[in-house]
Amino acid sequence: MSEIVYLRMKKNVSMTYLKQVMLKDIANISASSPLQQELEKTPIYRLTKKDRNVVIVDSFLVIDYLNKTYSNLEFQLVGPSHTIIRIQQHKKKPNVLVVAFVWLLLFIGTAMTIMNFHYDVSMQEVQQKLHYMLTGDENQYPLWIQIPYSFGLGIGMLLFFNHWFRKRFNEEPSPLEVEIFNYQQNMDHYLSYYENKLNDTGRSH
Repeated sequence: MSEIVYLRMKKNVSMTYLKQVMLKDIANISASSPLQQELEKTPIYRLTKKDRNVVIVDSFLVIDYLNKTYSNLEFQLVGPSHTIIRIQQHKKKPNVLVVAFVWLLLFIGTAMTIMNFHYDVSMQEVQQKLHYMLTGDENQYPLWIQIPYSFGLGIGMLLFFNHWFRKRFNEEPSPLEVEIFNYQQNMDHYLSYYENKLNDTGRSH
């Protein structure tokens, strides 16, 4: 009776150009220890510059190749049906001037957005009226309201995004992280359909 080997394809992996893709790079393997070590080192694909940024490795092609190579084994797939290999290019160190310019641009843009929002909703008039209702005096600049409000606005944004630089306040994902996750899911679904050679998409690349 043939020994059963279970394969679970990894959803996303990152590699560099001209690298030999082994089975262990794209799949988790469950088999007896000596056999598993041999299977992990099985070459599946070699990345080239022609592959550009993304390669889709379909489990059907992997199992078909393994069946021919190991005719005495029975392979069963669990989990995802393909692996998305993202090819990383050599990263350059970020230019300090470019980073500073982008940071300054974002800072000014965010400040303008907040100020225009407060102008549209007449926030200053609201705070002046609130000051009058609480004290009975008219004051054009009720700083005892405006200063705590400004601090509260910044603290509220930190709590909303659940990050202080790389530190999290709790384990819950922020709304931005959820949106990025949904975008990545949609992107992976798109790539798995149009970049998979087994899919007859009728689209030229």
